[in-house]
Amino acid sequence: MLVAGAFFMENLDGTIIATAAPRMARSFGVPSVELNVAITSYLLALGVFIPVSGWIADRFGARIVFSSAIALFTIASGLCALSTGLGELTATRVLQGMGGALMVPVGRLVVLRTAGKSDIIRVIAYLTWPGLVAPLLAPVLGGALVTYASWRWIFVLNLPLGLMALLIAVRIVPDVRLQRPPNLDWLGFVLTGAGLGTFVYGLELVTNGNVSWPAVGAAICVGLLLIGWAVIHLNRNAHPLLDLKVLRVTTFRASSLGGSLFRIATSAAPFLLPLMFQDAFDWSPFKSGLLVIAVFVGNISIKPLTSPMLHRFGFRSLLISAAGATGVALALCAAFTAHTPLWLIVLVLAASGTFRSTGMTAYNTIVFADVAPEAMGNANTLSSTIQQLTMGLGVAVGALALRAGVPLDHLVGAKSTGAGPFAAAFLVLALVAFLAVGEATMLGPQAGSAIVVAREGGEIS
Repeated sequence: MLVAGAFFMENLDGTIIATAAPRMARSFGVPSVELNVAITSYLLALGVFIPVSGWIADRFGARIVFSSAIALFTIASGLCALSTGLGELTATRVLQGMGGALMVPVGRLVVLRTAGKSDIIRVIAYLTWPGLVAPLLAPVLGGALVTYASWRWIFVLNLPLGLMALLIAVRIVPDVRLQRPPNLDWLGFVLTGAGLGTFVYGLELVTNGNVSWPAVGAAICVGLLLIGWAVIHLNRNAHPLLDLKVLRVTTFRASSLGGSLFRIATSAAPFLLPLMFQDAFDWSPFKSGLLVIAVFVGNISIKPLTSPMLHRFGFRSLLISAAGATGVALALCAAFTAHTPLWLIVLVLAASGTFRSTGMTAYNTIVFADVAPEAMGNANTLSSTIQQLTMGLGVAVGALALRAGVPLDHLVGAKSTGAGPFAAAFLVLALVAFLAVGEATMLGPQAGSAIVVAREGGEIS
């Protein structure tokens, strides 16, 4: 329950800013879309530091690392609340992400190492549900705090929660560690982190008011070169930071590549929707949050049915249907205006949530279907890193699509409502979701058939 609570805090802070972005932007004197850097930097820091979390825990002990991570996350939350500019907020969000990257994976590692095999499914359920509940509460909680108090309370809420978690962690977390952990692949860590950070920075430059295209091109090219160098190093190293050989497994590769496209499309939507409702439709943050919550209501409501559907229809059919339906739902979001009936908006958003949940469950389940037991640890690390990074990239891609939507405004025919750039952005995201359909069609009809159905709760194991 302690680790689940930490997971809840991490996911809440990853999504709650979206609803508060317009008010925060006004207080900093910047356009609303530029607040995406505060979301992306947090998620990117999670993705960059997750790969080394297991090694750090084995080297220094789970109790010290987990407790220190909670302390860092809590202190960084307080600094976020005190930020007076976007630069300060971004820097403190990176610290938050570093704390979260060590907090949740290390806590999960301790839980899985100490739980009996008969309890694994129930334990995973406890660890998973907070990740679904947090995005459900984030829009309405963020909207309420911004409307009736201040956006700074979003971060102040973490202070008592973090202090409570720290006091409990020091008392109950076992000091799990390895006696002789392998040496850390420092070069792999530096190349991977620098490459991904530089690449995302290049994407962020496009969202600025005055775009310097030479700087954008330089940052993206340097980032891609560093990522390419990292891939070469990881393939040659005997003990790499991330073992890329597992990508040779068809189902793992399909889940990683197709799942990345799917996550980019679905994680960008909750960032764009509050901005459109507030900036284009001139609705209050609280009203915007209540509407966005429909996505996550649909997400949770379909959850009990996803495992039976996987068993009945198979992975290939379900992935194709979920990605295709998500693309259609995002295209329908492009047609929203301030005069669209609220019941219709809620219906579309709730439906998109069910498709999102179905696709996420299918991708997260098939990822380890054909991975050999001895490669499971490396596959888990690589999968976690890819998932976290693509969620961060999703927000950056959403902001990039919104920027690109400005010159495309005349093509989508919604300029009179101020929603034209948003309409173009949602159409771009719909295209990304349809690309995931193409990846899913490459799977065989029997893909994932090696997975067994556990007796407890009918969940896929």
